[in-house]
Amino acid sequence: MRIVDFRITRFQFARDRVIGDSQVRADDVNVAAIELIDGQGRTGLGFVQSLFYPLPAEEELTRVFRAEAWPGLEGQTAGALAHRVNRPRGGNTRRLSVPFEEALQQAVWDLFAKSTGQPLWELLGGRRRSVRAYASGLDFHLSDAAFQSLFATAAQQGFTAFKIKVGHPDVERDIHRLNLLKQVVGPGAKVMVDANEGWTARQTLRNLGLFRSAGHEIFWVEDPVLRNDLDGLRLLRHSAGPTLINSGEYLETSDKRLLMQAGATDMLNVHGHVTDVMRIGWLAADMGVPVTLGNSFLEVGVNMALALPEVEWVEYSYQNFEHLIERPFEIRDGLIWGSEAPGHGLVLSEAARRDWRRPHILDRDALGEAPPQCRLQKS
Repeated sequence: MRIVDFRITRFQFARDRVIGDSQVRADDVNVAAIELIDGQGRTGLGFVQSLFYPLPAEEELTRVFRAEAWPGLEGQTAGALAHRVNRPRGGNTRRLSVPFEEALQQAVWDLFAKSTGQPLWELLGGRRRSVRAYASGLDFHLSDAAFQSLFATAAQQGFTAFKIKVGHPDVERDIHRLNLLKQVVGPGAKVMVDANEGWTARQTLRNLGLFRSAGHEIFWVEDPVLRNDLDGLRLLRHSAGPTLINSGEYLETSDKRLLMQAGATDMLNVHGHVTDVMRIGWLAADMGVPVTLGNSFLEVGVNMALALPEVEWVEYSYQNFEHLIERPFEIRDGLIWGSEAPGHGLVLSEAARRDWRRPHILDRDALGEAPPQCRLQKS
C-alpha cells in the first residue's frame, strides 16, 4: 500500500541525569516522532533527536516536513523507498532543514516490514534473536557516587561488558574512574573506553599504557583521535597491543568505506540509519571488519545488529526514553532481544503522546521532573 499521510508529535522533557563526554553535555531531551501512514492505516515510526538544542515547534516541524520531505514520500510504497538508491550529484546532495533523515529511514523500514508481516530484523536477513549488549554510562559528568551506582545496577542486571567516558585533561581522573568501575563490576568484566576524539595518537598510546600499568586491560578504545586522522588510527591499530580500535561513529557512509579501505580501524561503529547501516555493514562483512552498533534511539539498531554477520555488540546507555513507547526491547543476561512483532518493534505510546507532547518550545526550567527510568531500578 502507498503512503497517504503523516503525523509529527514533538516531545521535550528533562533527563534523569546529565549525560555527556569530554566534549559535550546535555540534561534535556528534544525528540519528535514521525509516523508515516499507508492506505491500510499501518504506521511506520521514526524518531528525530536534537541533542543540544530544542527542536522547532510542532507546527514548524510539520511545515518543513511537508515542504522538504513529503513530496518524495506521498504516494510511494515503503518497500520501494527502503530499497531506492539515489544518485548523489551537486545540489541534490544536501541535508533537510531539520534532521529528519534517520527518522525517515526508521519509519520507512518499519512500515515496509509491517506490510510484509515480518519483524524488521527478519526482513533484513537476520537468523538470530539476540545479540550481546554492553552497558554504557554516558557518564563523564556524573559524580563518583552516581557513576558507581549506575554501573553497579548494570552489573546486577546481568551486563558483563561496560563502556565509560575518558579524555579528562588529567589522565589520573580517567584511571580513578576505571578503579571505581572495577570495584562494582569485578575484575573479570570487559571494559571499553570512549575518548570522543579527545586525544592524539601519541596520547592514546601513552594513556593506554598508564591504564595497563594501573591494572586495567581495555578491550577497545573508541574514537581516540580525530575522525579523519587515518594515519593516527592506523598507527594505533598496529601499536595498541591487545586493545582494539573502534572508530567511524562520526563519519558519513562514504567516509566509513574509506576508513576500512585504509585499514585504519579494527571495528566499525555505526548507528541508527537503517539503510546506511545495512549498506556499510554488508561492505564490512565483505572486508571482514567487525561492526558495533552504537547508540540508536530506543535501541532500534538491534534490528540491524541481528541481521549483519559481523555485529557482536550493541550499546545500551540507560536513557530515559522508554516511556515514549508501549514496550522496549527485552534485555536479559547481557543480551538484547529483537521483537517478534511486525516492524522494528517499537510502537509509540498514546499515554506518552497525551502526557509528554510539547507542541511549543519550553524553557529548560519549565520542563519539571524527568520521567522515570525503569531500567535504572536495581533488579
